Amino acid sequence: MEIRPVPFDHPDAVKLNDQVQLEYIERYQQHGEEEGDVTPLDPAMFEPPLGLYLIAYDDQDRPLATGGWRTQDAGEDGYSDGDAELKRMYVVPEARGLGLARRILAALEADARAAGRTRMAAETGTEQPEAIALYTSSGYAACAKFGHYRFHEESRCFSKLLL
Repeated sequence: MEIRPVPFDHPDAVKLNDQVQLEYIERYQQHGEEEGDVTPLDPAMFEPPLGLYLIAYDDQDRPLATGGWRTQDAGEDGYSDGDAELKRMYVVPEARGLGLARRILAALEADARAAGRTRMAAETGTEQPEAIALYTSSGYAACAKFGHYRFHEESRCFSKLLL
């Protein structure tokens, strides 16, 4: 397994993003959601030193998992100065349970820390128990809601100090 930095608009990143968006729709349709995550994202948000986007590839160069972080600071969306926000953490179904999300998460935390960020923030939802389990087992604690979905009942936010 190899984890590589790629641009957010790299073809493999787009492919995995399309897959995770379909999964969001499936998981949240009972809540009336007909779209995936509509948080505004721009590829420039994930360019170092403001962020990083990673993909895990297998030995046949197939993209299996993804995740990124982007700089966030205090403002009307509920972030704090020094925040790094996780985005698009995803593992294809056939590669789940291999520890890929945990490896990507650790790499993202290390990179955000090296970039001077002081807190990693993650927003997920009630229909993503795997994400909640990953974050809580990795030292994240529930925190005040932030971001695009902060007013949604299904939203759950977590954070971890990167000191």
